Amino acid sequence: MKSELIFQSSPWFIILCLLAGALYAVVLYQKKANFSVSQNRLLAVIRGVLVAFLAFLLINPLLRSNKSTIEKPTVVFAIDNSTSMTQVGQEKLTQLKEDLQKLKDDIESKGVSVEIKTLEEKEDNKDISGVKFAQKTTDLSGLLANLKNNYEGRNLTDVILVSDGIANSGISPTYGRYNFNIHSIGLGDTTQKKDVKLNAVYTNRIAYLSNKFPIQAEISSYGYQGKSTTVLLKQGGKILDKQIVNFDKATDLKQITFYSAAEQKGMQRYTIEVALSNGEFSTRNNSRDVYIDVVDGKEKILLVALAPHPDIKAIKAIIEKNELYELTVKVIQSDNIGEIGSQPFDALILHQLPDLYGSGGGLVTRLLAQQKPTLFVLGNQSNIASFNGMQQTLSIISQSGRADKVTAKFNSSFNLFNLDGEKLGILEKLPPLLSPFGEYRPSTGSEIILYQRVGSLVTPKPLLIANTTNARKSAVLAGEGIWQWRLEEFALTDKQEVVDEIFMKTLQLISVKDDKRKLRVYPISPEFSIDDKVIFENEAYNDIYERIYNQNIKLEITDEKGTTKSYNYTISQENTRFEITGLGEGVYRYKASTQVLGKSESVDGQFIVRNADLEGLTNTADFNMLRTLAQQNNGKFFIASQLEKLKEHFSTNRSPDKVTSIEEMNEFINLKWIFFVLLFLASIEWVTRKYLGSY
Repeated sequence: MKSELIFQSSPWFIILCLLAGALYAVVLYQKKANFSVSQNRLLAVIRGVLVAFLAFLLINPLLRSNKSTIEKPTVVFAIDNSTSMTQVGQEKLTQLKEDLQKLKDDIESKGVSVEIKTLEEKEDNKDISGVKFAQKTTDLSGLLANLKNNYEGRNLTDVILVSDGIANSGISPTYGRYNFNIHSIGLGDTTQKKDVKLNAVYTNRIAYLSNKFPIQAEISSYGYQGKSTTVLLKQGGKILDKQIVNFDKATDLKQITFYSAAEQKGMQRYTIEVALSNGEFSTRNNSRDVYIDVVDGKEKILLVALAPHPDIKAIKAIIEKNELYELTVKVIQSDNIGEIGSQPFDALILHQLPDLYGSGGGLVTRLLAQQKPTLFVLGNQSNIASFNGMQQTLSIISQSGRADKVTAKFNSSFNLFNLDGEKLGILEKLPPLLSPFGEYRPSTGSEIILYQRVGSLVTPKPLLIANTTNARKSAVLAGEGIWQWRLEEFALTDKQEVVDEIFMKTLQLISVKDDKRKLRVYPISPEFSIDDKVIFENEAYNDIYERIYNQNIKLEITDEKGTTKSYNYTISQENTRFEITGLGEGVYRYKASTQVLGKSESVDGQFIVRNADLEGLTNTADFNMLRTLAQQNNGKFFIASQLEKLKEHFSTNRSPDKVTSIEEMNEFINLKWIFFVLLFLASIEWVTRKYLGSY
C-alpha cells in the first residue's frame, strides 16, 4: 500500500503549527520549583508536540492511499456429470478422473487456482474423484452461463469443459459468448450406431374437451435403408392409432402426425412407441410419453392501451406463453371504443389508462364497473389523479410530467407466491423503468412485490404492488419499459424467465378465484421426476379461516390402472408437508379427507410423475460441437487420451495475475490511530505531572 499526504491549504501552515506548539510549551513550562530541568524539558516537549499535532489537524490534511491486490488466474474444470458419460464404461471414467486430477495438480503447481464445477449448480466439488455421473439432463449452455455470472469480476481465464458433447437441455452452448477461454475435452464414441430413434414428440400442453388435437412424432434412422417400421399411439395400454414409416436413405428423418380426440377432462398420458427393428443398438429411445391437460376453456384477458407501445408486445409474449390464457389487445387510438369490452373477459390490464388527455375516461369507468381483477401499468401518459380514484391498491401524490428512472428490488418479506431468490438478483442488472415521481402511499391490505431502486438506493416506494383483500383485486406496475427488461434478461442469461414469472404470477395472484375450502391438500408441483419425492402441502382452517393444526388426514392416491394406495398422517405447526417416494411414471389422482371441527371435508386433484430419460436418446458423442465451441472461444479441443497436450499448453501459456488498485482519499483526522496517539501524549503528560505533585 502506498500513501501520500495531501494538503488542502499551503504546507507553510505546518511551521505555524510548530510555532504554536513551541509557544504553548514555553508559556506553560517555564522554570518550575518542583520539576527538575530534564523533567521540565520533557513535559514541555510532550505538550509542544501535542499542541502542534492538534493544530496540524485543524488545517485538515488528506491522506491518499493506493491499495493493490494481486489475484492469481483461475481455471475451472467444468465437468459434464450426466449419465450419458457412463456409456464409455466405468474403467474409462476412472482413468479420466485420474488424468484430470494429474492435470489439476500440474496447473496448481504453476501458481494457478483451480476449481471444479458440474451440472449441479449448487454443488461445490473440491475433489474430482468425488464427481458422480448421475444427472438426468445435460445443459452445457446453462453450465457455462453460470460460470460467466458467478465469476464476474474475478480473474477467470480458462474453462476446461469435459463432456461427450451430448446437450439435451437449454440452447446450444455454441450460441453463447464468454469472456474466458474454453478448452474442450471429448469423451465417448463418435461412431454412429445402427438404430431407429424417436427423436422428439411435439404437441400442445393444453387441449380442449371434445376437440381433436395433433401429436407429431419425429423418427430418425441409421442403417435401415429400404426398411420400414410401425409407430403406435397408445393410451393406457390401448392402441389408438398406428402408422407405417418407410426409410428411403441410410440416414433418414421422418415426421408423422396423429390426431386424437380429447374425450376426458383432466391430465391424460399418451405414449408414442416405435416398434423394435432387428439389430438396433439401443431400445431406450424407442418410446416417449406426452402429457396433455384437457380443459373446458381458457381464461380471457383484455388488455386496453392508450397507444401503441413496446410494452404491449412484451406483455402479449409473456401471457401467450401460458396456454390457459387468451389475450385480446385493444388500442384506444386505433380501435372502436364502443366495441372495447363488449365481449366477456375474466381479467383486465390497463396500459397508461386513465390518460392525461381524458380520451379513455368513460371507457375505463365502464370496464372497471364489471369488477374484474385489474392490473394497472403506469407511464408518462397516465393521469395519476384519476388513477388514484379508480382503485384501492396505491395512491400517488405526484406532479404531472415528472418521472424517475428506477430499477427493482424484490421484497424478501413478500410470500403470496414463490420465486427463486437466487435468480431475482438479476433485477438489479436490468435497465431502469420510467416511473411517476411523487409520494407513494400503499393502501391497507396492499402487498409490495418490488421496491423502487434509484441508483444503489432502495427506496420504500413500490414498483409492483398488489391488493387481494378488496372486492376487486388489483395490482399496479408503476413504470413503463418492461420490454427492455425482457431483452436485457435474454442478453444476460439466454432466457426470459424471471421477468415473465414475476409478471405472470402477479396476474395470476389477482385473477385466481378465492378458495373458501376449509381443507386444502395439494402437491407443491404439478409434475415430479421419477427420482423426486412427491410432496403434499396441507392446510386446514376453522370457520373464520384461521389456520388450525393437529388434523389427521387420510390421503388416497390412484394410478392409471386404478390401484389405490392409502396414507394416514397428522399435520402440525412445525410440519405441514407429507412426502411420498417410490411412485412410478404416470398420471396420479388423489383424494384427501379429514374432519374439521366435526364436519367432513375432502379435496381431490392430480399430478404427474415423469421419467424423462433424455440421456438415453442419443448414444453418439458430438465432438464437432465441442471443437466448434473451443474454436469460438480462443481454446483448443482434445480427446480424453490427449490430456498431456493440454498440460503442455498450460505449461507454456500461463495467464498473468490480475492486479487491482483501489485509491482511497481520507481526512487525516478520521484515522483511528490519531486518537490513540493524542490520548497517549495527553495521558503521559497528565500522569507525570500528578506523580511530580503538580496540578
